[in-house]
Amino acid sequence: MKKISKSLDSAKATLREAFILHLADNTLILAQRNSEWCGHGPVLEQDIAITNISLDLLGQARNFYQYAAQLIGNGSTEDSLCFLRSEREFKNCLLVEQPNGDWGQTILRQFFFSVYQHLLYSQLQDTQDENLAAIATKSLKEVTYHVRWSSEWVIRMGDGTSESHKRMKQAMNELWPFTGELFLPAGYENETITGFNLLSLKQPWLQKITDILKEAKLWSSVYENDIFMQNGGKNGLHSEYMGYILTDLQYMQRAYPGAEW
Repeated sequence: MKKISKSLDSAKATLREAFILHLADNTLILAQRNSEWCGHGPVLEQDIAITNISLDLLGQARNFYQYAAQLIGNGSTEDSLCFLRSEREFKNCLLVEQPNGDWGQTILRQFFFSVYQHLLYSQLQDTQDENLAAIATKSLKEVTYHVRWSSEWVIRMGDGTSESHKRMKQAMNELWPFTGELFLPAGYENETITGFNLLSLKQPWLQKITDILKEAKLWSSVYENDIFMQNGGKNGLHSEYMGYILTDLQYMQRAYPGAEW
């Protein structure tokens, strides 16, 4: 019985590590994507805003990676987990690795993910895992701003000019098929690990999303139909974009192994 109990504890620990890496990978990859706008934003104020959001996400990623490294042991560090894992080892959702496209697509991607993240962190701050709860509580303050900022931009562009509306509709068509994966639980997202049912977030997410999209004149009943949803990122099956992201992200560490700065 002791061997069985130890085996179950070990399996649970492995799933917890995978879940925390998933949280870290989501924020790291979206931070990397958003940072591509640094110096290229449509106006200075928003250039600074998207860069600050990138820094918020990067800070969240560091906290998750540090905690994951502590759990994994074996000499793992936040740097090794970020810079030395292969594409198939990353567990981020496909949504966050999608190209920036134009400003509208970047904003909509941020909006979809931030609303999800706000609901997720609201649940995690009550988890029995004190370290995870602390990270979620701290991050929730940042994500609250991300939701408000991206919501305002979605409305501004969706209900703006004919050109901005057209671009936002195109962004909807590009990104909507990647939203389903957010609520498709991977093996490490069961209630024993997370403390809640991931599917319970879908309805409040959809409600918030539709309220904003209707105000932006972007919502259509077509999105309520059974549109094919892409998935696989949570289990290491990524789009063709992921390799390019990691090439940029990991270049220095792989070119100069063990370098410190």
